Amino acid sequence: MHWLRPRYLSRAVPNGIRKEPFFIPATSTLRNSICQSNPLPHHCSPRRHFNSTKTAMAATTATLKAFFEAQKFAVVGASTNKAKFGYKVFEWYVYHDLLVTPVNPGSPEIEVDGKPFATVASLSALESPGVTAVSIITPPVVTQKTLAEAKELGIQAVFLQPGTFDDDVLAYARENFATVVAGPGGSSSNGEWCVLVDGERGLQAVGKL
Repeated sequence: MHWLRPRYLSRAVPNGIRKEPFFIPATSTLRNSICQSNPLPHHCSPRRHFNSTKTAMAATTATLKAFFEAQKFAVVGASTNKAKFGYKVFEWYVYHDLLVTPVNPGSPEIEVDGKPFATVASLSALESPGVTAVSIITPPVVTQKTLAEAKELGIQAVFLQPGTFDDDVLAYARENFATVVAGPGGSSSNGEWCVLVDGERGLQAVGKL
């Protein structure tokens, strides 16, 4: 296996900051563990966006299983930019042969390995939202609006990537949806749930892997 040059992770220690090297293998086989690499950019970065005193209803493996029991999936914030997590998360669903629809009002389609996937502008354009579980990769202010739309459509399960919510957004999600995978309890480097890290565990639990 070939390895890229090391990057460095800054950790707080009693006497200051210590920089620890880490290496990322130069292979696509680790695309599913991208949230476990440090440091993690954008929505999978190890930044806390919640107050643990306000989020006692942490997601569990059973919650993860319930999410992946859905017949269909949608990715809100799916991107055409391969460097963004909106692309990586959508790509993950495609690679795992799941029925997934990208939600992106700014692009008519998103390609994965040369195959085009038609987008929809919003969750309201989904053919069967009632049997669709939704992954969200958007800033908190957009996530709040997306959740309100999802609630009106009768969507029952949502997966909020790290960085897509704050305390209020997470509380709203837990008050209005039967299944919410978000916040603490996951296997990513900062302990939050991430599709790219925890997704295969959910698929195994429901016999889809």
